[in-house]
Amino acid sequence: MADVLAYKPRPGEIPTNPGVYRFRDADGRVLYVGKAKNLRQRLSNYFAPLRTLHERTRRMVTTAASVEWTVVPTDVDSLQLEYMWIKEFDPPFNVRYKDDKSYPFMAVTLGDEAPRVIVTRNRKIPGARYFGPYPKVWAVHETIDLMVKAFPIRTCSDSSYKRAMQTGRPCFPGQIGKCGGPCSMTVTIAEHRAMVDDFVAFMSGGDERFTRELTTRMLAASAAMDYEAAAKYRDKLTAIEAVLGKSALVLASDEDADLFGIAEDELAAAVQHFVIRGGRVRGVRALTIEKEIDISGADLVDQVLQRAYGDAQDVPRRIIVPSLPDDAAELEVWLRERRGKKVEIAVAQRGQRADLMRTATLNAQQALIRYKTRRTSDYVARTQALTDLQDALGMSEAPLRIECFDISHLGGTNVVASMVVFEDGLPRKDQYRSFNIPETTDDTDSMYQVLRRRLAYLDRPDEADDRLPTVPPAVPPAVPVSGEIDLDAEVVEVKRKPRFAYPPQLLLVDGGQPQVEAAARALRDVGHTEIAVCGIAKRLEEIWLPGEDFPVILPRTSESLYLLQRLRDEAHRFAITHQRKRRRNDISSVLSEVPGLGASRIKVLLKHFGSVTALRSAAPSEIEEVQGIGPVLAQNIHTHLSTR
Repeated sequence: MADVLAYKPRPGEIPTNPGVYRFRDADGRVLYVGKAKNLRQRLSNYFAPLRTLHERTRRMVTTAASVEWTVVPTDVDSLQLEYMWIKEFDPPFNVRYKDDKSYPFMAVTLGDEAPRVIVTRNRKIPGARYFGPYPKVWAVHETIDLMVKAFPIRTCSDSSYKRAMQTGRPCFPGQIGKCGGPCSMTVTIAEHRAMVDDFVAFMSGGDERFTRELTTRMLAASAAMDYEAAAKYRDKLTAIEAVLGKSALVLASDEDADLFGIAEDELAAAVQHFVIRGGRVRGVRALTIEKEIDISGADLVDQVLQRAYGDAQDVPRRIIVPSLPDDAAELEVWLRERRGKKVEIAVAQRGQRADLMRTATLNAQQALIRYKTRRTSDYVARTQALTDLQDALGMSEAPLRIECFDISHLGGTNVVASMVVFEDGLPRKDQYRSFNIPETTDDTDSMYQVLRRRLAYLDRPDEADDRLPTVPPAVPPAVPVSGEIDLDAEVVEVKRKPRFAYPPQLLLVDGGQPQVEAAARALRDVGHTEIAVCGIAKRLEEIWLPGEDFPVILPRTSESLYLLQRLRDEAHRFAITHQRKRRRNDISSVLSEVPGLGASRIKVLLKHFGSVTALRSAAPSEIEEVQGIGPVLAQNIHTHLSTR
């Protein structure tokens, strides 16, 4: 492969103005759209030596056959043009969004003569005001049922409204008290419009004004002994309080904001969009993003905001994000044009906003895990993943049993390893193993040692797993032809084949070329070269095979890559868990040797200092500050730890 692209523009040809650029393939299809404050500076990054590019970026520029750009007057114009072209061309290398589901909204049809409130998934009703999204349809219906008790606006269909207004007879929902529009013959169109305005104002965050006004009216009616009116105000106030009880007050009562929590890995990201109006979370929306080329966290925020507000009618005055994009100022101008007022993009640093951001980020992390797990747990997806792995790695059969190994250590000490097992694409946690490595030179030596120890069990198939007892045969003794059972026949116990003795079709190691070569050497030394081996390098998600100079690149959306990622992540988690448990046991056993120091005091000590390193470096006077530790005991602990 040539290190210079044939379509690279000549020096000085690319302008230094702001603009938008497009990469196209040989058929003219747009592969990628991007914007830049300085086109020459940005595009030069794509035409650097190919070996220095991120693997997925390299795949994009080598797939492309040409690049073109359009100069615009301002950075804001480049933002708008980029958004329009991404919508128009749907480039395969730009990030792709997937809604977790089609979320229901509450909509008030303000464009109608007598607006009504409905549940809908259609975001294109002319003149409608939307609230939500809501996680479930029943949640929208429940909110509407409570709201119409306080603000009795129209709920009937357009046909029922038209028929009622023509005949002068109330619509059927109005007859049973479920519709408060003019078609119920209880209010005029003007009076109904005023109630609709109150409904929209309340849902937009005007909580305190309505509760305060209704409380004042209820008390005034009660003082005037108009108990019937007071009861109506009381019922409306109860309905409003019930609606407010459904959404917790998380920020100041006058806070209107959208908050975005994002969790990402090399190939995908999950977004949790919290809609906050009047200080309360009015709706939550989840998005999953598939990333094709390398993109930073700030650039991802940029893309998410463009997606969220490109066609939005409801832009809040504040948008809270995990990190500011580079063009935050231009985005604020772009959003101000849509809102008609100032919009602020901010990062949550402390207080309630930071707490809510942590909650949203945690939800995003869980959503990302569910997204990846869902893809590998589906039977069709698992079958496809194993078939793709067989083809990509050149195996003679699908890897029905895969074992993944990971090395974990703390600054080169306390080295441990983990082995996780997947069969038919699903984890077999009962067959996970962990290893302690007393002496090693580096990660490759650790990997070699662990695989030698694990593969040695393949040559001892008749030895029972020490965790499994011997079991009786699954079938009874043979029955003679006469039909009589020989009661004196000997019942022979058989040993179940140990789980550790089953050979895998594929060994996966966490690491790149050095770790793979160490694994291949272990296979050769024990004489089991029939087992395939590969490694997954985390930085670029490359798949390395022994003896190869270049990695195998699996498609980013492939089920096989998601399966290997899940194996790698599970092995890493299991290794870290074992290492932490071992460290706790080690320090506890050391401390238990101190006279007068029991299990409860050891627990208090470790909780107080937070880490073993902090406890070792603490002076006797600092140890003495821990509850239950006196001067003599503190000195003994310090002396004991300093000599170990």
